Amino acid sequence: MITKNSTRTEVKALAQNIHMSPFKARRVIDQIRGRSYEETLMILELMPYRAAFSILKVVYSAAANANNLGLNEADSFISKAEVNGGTVLKRLRPRARGRSYRIKRPTCHITIVLKDKSKKSLEESKI
Repeated sequence: MITKNSTRTEVKALAQNIHMSPFKARRVIDQIRGRSYEETLMILELMPYRAAFSILKVVYSAAANANNLGLNEADSFISKAEVNGGTVLKRLRPRARGRSYRIKRPTCHITIVLKDKSKKSLEESKI
């Protein structure tokens, strides 16, 4: 999704129903919020968490959306990064004597918004 504001252009990427706890994904998202695109890639590639790979794919998708718009992803930064909880898959695990225990498998939705901070867009907004 691409929206044009009067000051800057922002590009959005959304990944839904990722099989991961939102708490574990937020631990990674908090580290990249507000950083530049290139710095974000370095951080995510070196993080040891499993959530970093899923978030890296969403950041790449947002950069591809920016490229389709004609923006340079090197001049962009992550203006908004959030993780919301998705549906919880409820499964049963068989136990002794015919009983069962419930297993909850959480999912999450990851949203990344890139904004362009290049001089061109700032000069166009002053005109």
